[in-house]
Amino acid sequence: MTDWKTLLHALEEEAAGDLYGCDFLLTWDKTESELRAVWRVAEALRSLYQRNISATCFRSGLAISNFRDQSTRTRFSFASAANLLGLAVQELDEAKSQIAHGETVRETANMISFLTEVIGIRDDIYLGAGHTYMCAVAAALDDGFANGVLPQRPAIVNLQCDIDHPTQSMADALWLQEHFGSLEALRGKKLAMTWAYSPSYGKPLSVPQGIIGLMTRLGMHVHLAHPAGYDLIPDVVARAERQAQASGGSFTHDHDMDGAFAEADIVYPKSWAPYAVMEQRTQLLRTGDQAGLKALEAACLEQNARHMDWTCNAARMERTRKGQALYMHCLPADISGVSCAAGEVDATVFERYRLATYKEASAKPFIIAAMILTSRFQDPATCLADLEQRGAPRTGN
Repeated sequence: MTDWKTLLHALEEEAAGDLYGCDFLLTWDKTESELRAVWRVAEALRSLYQRNISATCFRSGLAISNFRDQSTRTRFSFASAANLLGLAVQELDEAKSQIAHGETVRETANMISFLTEVIGIRDDIYLGAGHTYMCAVAAALDDGFANGVLPQRPAIVNLQCDIDHPTQSMADALWLQEHFGSLEALRGKKLAMTWAYSPSYGKPLSVPQGIIGLMTRLGMHVHLAHPAGYDLIPDVVARAERQAQASGGSFTHDHDMDGAFAEADIVYPKSWAPYAVMEQRTQLLRTGDQAGLKALEAACLEQNARHMDWTCNAARMERTRKGQALYMHCLPADISGVSCAAGEVDATVFERYRLATYKEASAKPFIIAAMILTSRFQDPATCLADLEQRGAPRTGN
């Protein structure tokens, strides 16, 4: 943990002010300085929390959570982050709202935003739709604010879409900074982002895309590996290639899990559905073709079963740098012999790194809180300094 004065001084050097009034939708839409500012604020908020100093910087206001897909870690991380900063959380349950009766995105966005500071959205089910939906909400908020309907324009935080999962990848990077000592220490490290077998189908592409879309900017050697046919969105892969070249790192893309693990410092074995399958699945979901969906699932599970050897086991971990690579996962992992008969990772490997993955997940509330704070306060360093100087206890008298 960086000491407090050094942390605030470093934050003052970053472009934190450029995040003010802005949404956080995709990591690659942010400059490296802006990303560093979010990490600095997250570190500062964690420091205040650990020292039992209140980080309440809002005296009132709502944080709206709109989860259009299931969630455990991100749902509770968003609620924890909002609560940490003093915001009340209200969940938008679309089935219990007028959306179920045909209310438009433009109308809903304005109606939930009169006294709202931030809206967190998870929409990762439909390929080509999640990010588009968030942009539609953003446009509706812009319109409402510009025309005097809204007294302020709430910020949007992407809690996972079809393209990126920025709160996950940013939290993963914060955990890597903690584990290896600094952001600079990540330069030159090899990260294996690989597909892994799962007995289920339809897992989003946004985690692997988020990882290659962020880590290639940090001077890391990123190796993406998956069986033939399990491609990610081509534009994101092309972006990762360009970013690696610009950062002084490297990007390898092939179908060799063993090669990816070889001499890796970090491994991230994670299942996802093929890009082409997600395109087909989206069309079937939109038309309500249940028979088509059932047939697609059966075909995909059969396809997955051809690659059951794509798993993280002790033998593969021995191929990593000194056999001591850091195992990472966004959770929940498909653990062989625990949550399924055969899955992404062997039970012995997962148990070895179980607490590390929990610590990885624990970074997310602070990342989300940092995204909220930087979007609502133009001078985060002063805000944080005032909180520490005030020294109000988070708990107790």
